Amino acid sequence: MTTATMEKPARVAMNGVDVPAFVATLGAVDATREIGNFNFRAHGKWVAGTHSQVEFDDYFGACAEGRHEKKHTVDADHLTVLCGADNGPTPVELVLGALSSCIMAGIGNIASMRQVKLNSVETKAEGDINLNGILGIDTSVRNGFNAIRLTVKIDGDADAETLEKIVNQSIARSAVFDILTNGVPVAVNAVVA
Repeated sequence: MTTATMEKPARVAMNGVDVPAFVATLGAVDATREIGNFNFRAHGKWVAGTHSQVEFDDYFGACAEGRHEKKHTVDADHLTVLCGADNGPTPVELVLGALSSCIMAGIGNIASMRQVKLNSVETKAEGDINLNGILGIDTSVRNGFNAIRLTVKIDGDADAETLEKIVNQSIARSAVFDILTNGVPVAVNAVVA
């Protein structure tokens, strides 16, 4: 009597993710854990009023200094109703954008690893803030968001339970979700020119 062995089909690139390269990266980091230590950097400069620009160019990762393929620049400003010139999203809106993009990146990777074809993923992030705190009017009010809500709309070639599990795993592995829900020590060094 013979027994046929069924082999799983090889994972293929999907949803814009090079799955074989991703699997190789996971293997390399698992074999040499220090490869996973990264230092991300943002270089900011004040432009005028409440307008600033932040550049993302260099980082340390995979045991070496590195550079983005191209320098990325983000403008940030306050709304005109808040005495800004609206030259870019507000800093707190950038936090919402970071959460949305981190969750969607995770969904793309996780779905691809599970070989689930995605048709669309959309998010809506909302944050509630009471400006009485940041304006110094009421010191009992916190300066930042007092609540954040994220809605994820996902469509793909899998049942609802599988798609929901992909979203939940993305949340569980999201660096930005972790920062927002668990906090992180922040050290500020003021250097006077």
